[in-house]
Amino acid sequence: MTTTHTPHPIPSQVLKELRTTDDAGRPMTPFTDEEGGAPLRCCLRRSEPGERITLVSYAPLRRWAAETGAAPGAYDEQGPVFLHADPCPGPPDPAALPFTDAHRVLRRYSADGHILGGRLVDTDFPSALTEAFADPEVAVVHVRAVEYGCFLYEVRRA
Repeated sequence: MTTTHTPHPIPSQVLKELRTTDDAGRPMTPFTDEEGGAPLRCCLRRSEPGERITLVSYAPLRRWAAETGAAPGAYDEQGPVFLHADPCPGPPDPAALPFTDAHRVLRRYSADGHILGGRLVDTDFPSALTEAFADPEVAVVHVRAVEYGCFLYEVRRA
């Protein structure tokens, strides 16, 4: 049996809010990305040189909890994410798992928003996600960068 794991970018309504005031209460400050390569959480691809982007504070578990009724308590955290400063069309391939070109951490959460564990992944992301969701307690998985611990995207139980 093949399991499909769909990455979820930050939802468009949340992007609209973050482009006004981020989850830390700060206004958006756009800039031109001269070098490119920033992992954009709105469209799940890397920025191109010359694109207008922004770095905002985002609370992914808090946003998910508000939608699902979970109560993450101390696991509610916020951190920096890059976005296009203006609306974009979203992921070029909505089914593709992005940012798998480096070591990543898969952080597993229960339906009540509590952390269940994590795993370092360097290859075979689909198998690692299948393994994570083999635990019936896992409701959502955050894919995070190893270097800074930044949230990249979430994968929800199908």
